[in-house]
Amino acid sequence: MDQAAPLAAAPPPLAAPFITAPLPHVPAWVTAFDAREIPVLAATAHTLEDLRCNEDAVDAHLLADSMQADPLMTLKLLRHVALLRRDRGRDRDQADAETATEALVMLGITPFFRDFGPQPTVEDRLAGQHGALLGLRQVLRRAHRAARFALGFAVHRGDHDAMLIHEAALLHDFAELLLWAHAPALALDIAHRQQADPALRSVDAQQVVLNAPLADVQQALMKAWRLPELLVKITDDHASHHPQVRNVQLAMRVARHSSRGWDNPALPDDVDAVADLLNLGTTPTLTLLHDLDN
Repeated sequence: MDQAAPLAAAPPPLAAPFITAPLPHVPAWVTAFDAREIPVLAATAHTLEDLRCNEDAVDAHLLADSMQADPLMTLKLLRHVALLRRDRGRDRDQADAETATEALVMLGITPFFRDFGPQPTVEDRLAGQHGALLGLRQVLRRAHRAARFALGFAVHRGDHDAMLIHEAALLHDFAELLLWAHAPALALDIAHRQQADPALRSVDAQQVVLNAPLADVQQALMKAWRLPELLVKITDDHASHHPQVRNVQLAMRVARHSSRGWDNPALPDDVDAVADLLNLGTTPTLTLLHDLDN
């Protein structure tokens, strides 16, 4: 008898239409983002399909490495595992899966490939929208640089949660990535307002255009998706007294202010704040920042 051919993976679901008008408040944005598929980077989607063909040789570390540069795929995985645990009834003695590797160990390789078929990509989602794709890539670049800074700060501080801090910095602006993917016209409106008025703060522009600050939308999403408590805390900018939160905050500030070079007038204050966090002098701190940025 001929051996049956393996079943092909299901194609990605059709993308929801773009959000083109502002929603009234934070809960409405949470509902809208919750109902939409999270697209991932095309490079991640292609790598996952390559690994799917050789599943027996894949382990959690290899799979986590394939998505470590993609905050959208990392978010998607953490959300999936957290909601699975909620639906199945969480074991009180079992800790949260706080990193992508821990989530994959908890889920298992075969269930991962079963639950995650071919992934929709942001490149397909934003095809023909060059400005929006450029805006999303700028947020990604900032996230990658912030994650490097955050990890370097955490290692210098001897923080045992250094990898979680790296992940927290990578995910710090995921709501902005979702906005570019699902409401590109509104994201562009915010960007244009800030280009026209460099003094306009992001939170103020978001309030005007979206009726809600993205930081508030993001915190509400993280709680709705039952993401790990420590990850939620580390990415909460209102808890800046906590050293791990401060670590991520300063990494984000340095990444944002140095995005176009190291001559931004806000950077000296950032360097002083990082020096205070790391208990270093100003010159060694500046040297460390440049080393981490290479």
